[in-house]
Amino acid sequence: MPEIHRLIGPNSRNAWRVDGGLGGGVVTLARPHRAPHPVTVVALPQSVTTDLAATALIVVDMQNDFCSPDGWLASIGVDVTPARAPIPVIAGLLPLLRAVGVPVIWLNWGNRPDRANLPPGVLHVYDPEGTGGGIGAPLPGGRVLEQGSTSAAIVEGLEPADGDLHVAKYRMSGFQDTELDSVLRNLRVDTVLFAGVNADQCVLATLMDAANLGYDVLLLEDAAATTSPAYCMDATLYNVRQCFGFTLTAQALQEALK
Repeated sequence: MPEIHRLIGPNSRNAWRVDGGLGGGVVTLARPHRAPHPVTVVALPQSVTTDLAATALIVVDMQNDFCSPDGWLASIGVDVTPARAPIPVIAGLLPLLRAVGVPVIWLNWGNRPDRANLPPGVLHVYDPEGTGGGIGAPLPGGRVLEQGSTSAAIVEGLEPADGDLHVAKYRMSGFQDTELDSVLRNLRVDTVLFAGVNADQCVLATLMDAANLGYDVLLLEDAAATTSPAYCMDATLYNVRQCFGFTLTAQALQEALK
């Protein structure tokens, strides 16, 4: 009789193995072995060697409302040109990372239609006068940052692939009130690459929480941007290098991958 092997787990990275027939058998708790894939990259404040077999990329808020000329920020007079700069950089990096098995996680604002989980402090950030013009306000493409709407969709020029993961967030940090930490732990990830917008707001808040949870964090500085003043980006890079992890360029990572 042939041996029976079955897997129990959310994915191939984090699974138990059951050997033997139905109603019995042996459960192996040792996870599947993944060969290390070290790569050394020029970074600041020091160059780093990271294991791609234990690395994931998080792309933050590259959505129409933040990045499209027809989106919400543009409609209220914000120049979204800086927020569009990472689009070709991220697009060029994605195939290389996917080819070596690095998971891609799209972390996007995706509000409930009733905004029932959003406290006043979150709503005040974008609607300080209380006029109803912030998160959840009506737009031609749907309500501002509402999950499933055109407004909250990934901006044109970036294409998710089969196998990418999607996590909706409702705060500046993608770890608060979401499953992001569980997703990363089930992927057996130690190191997280960060890209997206705004670098000094949602990207930084998520990166800081990741570092506080014990993940190694690397900010892809040319794949991240902000519509804030330039000094906000300068401060973000300084604080990442000084307090939380490392910064590097997507170009340097691409060269290391090649």
